[in-house]
Amino acid sequence: MYLYNSASRKKELFVPNHPDIVKMYTCGPTVYHYAHIGNLRSYIMEDILEKYLRYAGYPVKRVMNITDVGHLTSDADEGEDKMLKGARREHKTVMEIAKFYTDAFFDDCAALNIKTPDVVEPATNCIDEYIKIISKLMDTGYAYFAGGNVYFDTSKLDRYYVFNDFNAEDLDVGVREGVEEDPNKKNKNDFVLWFTKSKFEDQALKWDSPWGTGYPGWHIECSGISMKHLGEDLDIHCGGIDNAFPHHTNEIAQSEAYLGHKWCNFWVHVLHLNTSSGKMSKSSGEFLTVSLLREKGYDPLSYRFFCLQSHYRKSLVFTWENLDNAQLAYQKLIARIAAMNPEDGTVDEEAMRPLDEKFRAAMDNDLNSALAVTCLYDVLKAKISDASKLALIGKFDSVLSLSLLEKAAEKRKELQAQKKADSAAAGSGFSVISESGEENEEIAAKILARRDAKKAKDFALADAIREELRQAGVELTDIPNGVRWKRI
Repeated sequence: MYLYNSASRKKELFVPNHPDIVKMYTCGPTVYHYAHIGNLRSYIMEDILEKYLRYAGYPVKRVMNITDVGHLTSDADEGEDKMLKGARREHKTVMEIAKFYTDAFFDDCAALNIKTPDVVEPATNCIDEYIKIISKLMDTGYAYFAGGNVYFDTSKLDRYYVFNDFNAEDLDVGVREGVEEDPNKKNKNDFVLWFTKSKFEDQALKWDSPWGTGYPGWHIECSGISMKHLGEDLDIHCGGIDNAFPHHTNEIAQSEAYLGHKWCNFWVHVLHLNTSSGKMSKSSGEFLTVSLLREKGYDPLSYRFFCLQSHYRKSLVFTWENLDNAQLAYQKLIARIAAMNPEDGTVDEEAMRPLDEKFRAAMDNDLNSALAVTCLYDVLKAKISDASKLALIGKFDSVLSLSLLEKAAEKRKELQAQKKADSAAAGSGFSVISESGEENEEIAAKILARRDAKKAKDFALADAIREELRQAGVELTDIPNGVRWKRI
């Protein structure tokens, strides 16, 4: 398996540090607001990576943080804590905000079939770990106290910019949000490890420390949580591309200064989801959530399917037209699977092997999910039994997680019910026609009940059924020997 490593800027053969476990860390959400679908693209692709590692036979321990303190509104250690900002916005406590949006985040993950990591740790649970790391950095000269805060001294490093294939302006502290330099810093790239009350008198969450009552900086949290649960080395660290600098850069600096050796082997970054106006963000006006997709009639898994059709290292452009196309393709794929007969033949492992190898080859090549999706269509066209096809689709979907077999089974039941309704209607010379082609057993049954009522001259019942359907958003039009219906 080859993965692109952002630190080396090339694909490398993945070899874990330890034969018995793959240690994987993924940056979690700052739970001050709903996650938008741009955020969730990263979590979808990280989910694919974890599931494929397991598919390939690797035991995995995956850890994710929940940032509920310390993430400021600027990457240059300026502005207020995002959690405090959310609490003020909604007139709630910080912990109420954290609980609500943490639950909302995992509800979104469930809708997208994103597996919950093995360990999910709120930042506020690990204050002792941060203090331990910072204390050693102070003792060894990698950190200094100034103006009431503890800073990491980047001048002590032989190399600070690890991910230096990005645009120069993205690596300039302050440019991203137009903030001024912190006068307490010795060097412009130094970053805060611990804030004290001397700078943030109104901070809601504070803890005692050797440097005064305060709270941790954002960057130290991931280092502390990772070391607590995964030890002193990592195989894979994931996150969105906007985390590469400064967050991941600072994680490497403080972790390796503390440990005295290389910390993480592979850095995997997912590129942005863009709109026609640029990168999607909570402040750009393009705040699209899973709930909004549902309100507009989209299956959240159509969005997952949309993400899988592009490589994670390519920017993906979101438009409603693109999502419409993905949903249509997803529905057609399910319909084709539903048309298969599960009792056709037996599962032939030998016949399945070449198709499984093709799927593995796609995923082994830096998680080429688009080619992996193409493998699903190769299975549909293959000259093997339906039983074998369904077994392969189930295997592939343990990684892709599109609920293909479950949704196909539901579709198969709907088709069978519709056939019964059509057969009953045909036997009486009566047609039930949907203008959109939709198949709905319940609506068809009510239309037939209305027909029977009219035959029995029970026009009051017939009118009541028609009104019931109208209230449910279904309009009927009587035609010769039948009824045409549509949703209104």
